[in-house]
Amino acid sequence: MDNNRDLSGERLRARRALAAFFISAGVNHFVIPRVYKRIVPPGLGDPGTLVRVSGVAEVAGGVGVLLPQTRRLAGFGLIGLLAAVFPANVHMARNPEKFEKIPAWALYARLPLQPLMMWWVWRAMKPS
Repeated sequence: MDNNRDLSGERLRARRALAAFFISAGVNHFVIPRVYKRIVPPGLGDPGTLVRVSGVAEVAGGVGVLLPQTRRLAGFGLIGLLAAVFPANVHMARNPEKFEKIPAWALYARLPLQPLMMWWVWRAMKPS
């Protein structure tokens, strides 16, 4: 088999998985907004508005990485979004009593996942 074809197929599968992840997560912002509102750190603004905006951004970014014309812009947008929502993950880890259904260790274990997600997006942005 042609190595370039294998790489191209692998990238396509990775992009599709990335798109499915972000589109699903974005839709969830509208299906179960209460969950997302709870994790918005105090003082950042109206949690409802932030949840809706981030949900739209996730869906748009997920769709955008599938299209060659928008892939790069969508990728940078998703990386920025992951950076912007990192304070919510820190808030959760530092306030485990507010998130009793999630083990405290899991709240901290999520923190290094953010850079890994950024790397996943970065890889998906590369041309085929």
